[in-house]
Amino acid sequence: MNKVKILSGLVPVAMTMGLSNNLQGQSIADNRHNIIWISTEDFSPHLGCYGDKVAQTPNIDKLASQGVRFTNVFTTAAICAPVRAGIITGMYQNSIGCMHMRTTSYRRSVENPVEFTAVPPHYVKAFTEYLRVAGYYCTNNSKTDYQFAKDPVPESIWDECSKTAHYKNRPDKKQPFFAVFNHLGTHESQNWDISKVKTDPKTVKVPPYYPDTEIVRLNLAKSYDNTARMDSVVGEFLAELDREGLSENTIVFFWGDHGDGLPRAKRWLYDSGLNIPLIIRWPGNLKPGTVNDQLISSIDFGPTVLSLAGVKVPVHIQGRPFLGNQAAEPRKYVFGTRDRVDESYDMIRSVRSKDYLYIRNFYPNEPFNIWVPYLNKMPIMQEMMRLDAEGKLNPDQKKWMAETRPAEELYNVKTDPFQLNNLAEYQKYKAVLAEMRLQQDNWTVTTGDMGRMNEPEMIEQMWPGGKQPVTDKPYFIVNAPEDRSTTNYQAGGTFSSPMTLTFYCPTHGASIVYTTESVSNPRWKLYSGPLYLPKGPVTVRIKAVRYGYKDSDEVSGIFDIR
Repeated sequence: MNKVKILSGLVPVAMTMGLSNNLQGQSIADNRHNIIWISTEDFSPHLGCYGDKVAQTPNIDKLASQGVRFTNVFTTAAICAPVRAGIITGMYQNSIGCMHMRTTSYRRSVENPVEFTAVPPHYVKAFTEYLRVAGYYCTNNSKTDYQFAKDPVPESIWDECSKTAHYKNRPDKKQPFFAVFNHLGTHESQNWDISKVKTDPKTVKVPPYYPDTEIVRLNLAKSYDNTARMDSVVGEFLAELDREGLSENTIVFFWGDHGDGLPRAKRWLYDSGLNIPLIIRWPGNLKPGTVNDQLISSIDFGPTVLSLAGVKVPVHIQGRPFLGNQAAEPRKYVFGTRDRVDESYDMIRSVRSKDYLYIRNFYPNEPFNIWVPYLNKMPIMQEMMRLDAEGKLNPDQKKWMAETRPAEELYNVKTDPFQLNNLAEYQKYKAVLAEMRLQQDNWTVTTGDMGRMNEPEMIEQMWPGGKQPVTDKPYFIVNAPEDRSTTNYQAGGTFSSPMTLTFYCPTHGASIVYTTESVSNPRWKLYSGPLYLPKGPVTVRIKAVRYGYKDSDEVSGIFDIR
């Protein structure tokens, strides 16, 4: 057995057995790459490196020149919480009950609103739990929106999750880290005020599904202002890596959580809502500045991090690694969903290949513009509503404001990049339509699409009687000369060395966290195997967490090792 330095007096046995499949006995202080995610909100690929002439993005453009720019990356939904639930778990949000936006918005418009947290299947974990077990220090600064927990999220997911979370806070500076920094400045809400705009509105290109008016141009120009500020923030993150001497050993991801925070983009399954930028820079890349056009889904991000970190990707995860030694065959299709949006129910599914986009509307009798009060704060939305009421929208603009929807939509994305010419009724495309329809049907079955379930019935399964389930209290189990009973749960005591301490929780799918700190808000470590306790008294505190459940009560014990 390899010798490992004991951290804070305790060390899991798993840490002494090699931290990942390819480390061959390296210690915690190894040379594995660090990994950073820089994510931003509501952002389509409006960047100079993607060919946008208006965007002022020198820092991101430089990052692209040093790494790889991916051009066919799509999110699994066009709104943040469902997407982020999928990203953190590597599971489609409709497979784990996280597809509605948001769980906290359920029946928000009634007198007594209802809030709940989704309860994913017991085997579903955030991919960062696998990283932590493998020895990575994991931080998130600071958006979560995972649907299966309100903030604070379960301590099993992150070493730090707050506005001050940072890789620089790790106790051992040689420990590899995975750090997430979320930028909020491009969010939809930052486009509401168009009174002060720096970008010249005359320079922006107006998509054909919007009317070309002063208000629309000002609103689009404001989004470019936000993009420029975001680029400065990205530049600061990269400069900090340089100052810390970490750039040469850190993999950097830059991505958006879904398309632009504008009408017919955010919330909708067209490319304007699902297509995002993805730029990755990694040490030793022999072809910097290249472009990759393989199809990638946002649920592939987590598994790809595991692959790059040398951590085995669990078989149940639906995402596919696209880099690292576990990289899978490129996708032929990516899939998207739209379900309840705030107060209003909907159900749309999409299939995207490199050539075609297929959309199935399960509510064809509903108007496109269903009631979403948050969306109606957008100046473009108000402008479109005004012109629609006045009968001044042209046919392309009116399509998205129509009173009904086609049951199926099919678009050639190469010849129709804005997806305005529906080919579903053309005999020439009958075979394409049948193939895309089959892909949608198969995906529905393989993912166990929970969108077909009434939400109240789903909630009743997750929260029986409307009450949140509670994680059972965990127990200490001692392996020492004084006690090797398999039924005696100790709460502390005096024991002879050598001894190990393990934890147990009766709740199916629970994770256990522990600490030896006595402060009120300690840093909880993720339990992954028996602990060796050093000689002398040690106070150990534990609790159990289960996604969607209320945390267990905390249990503590003093163990005096002689």
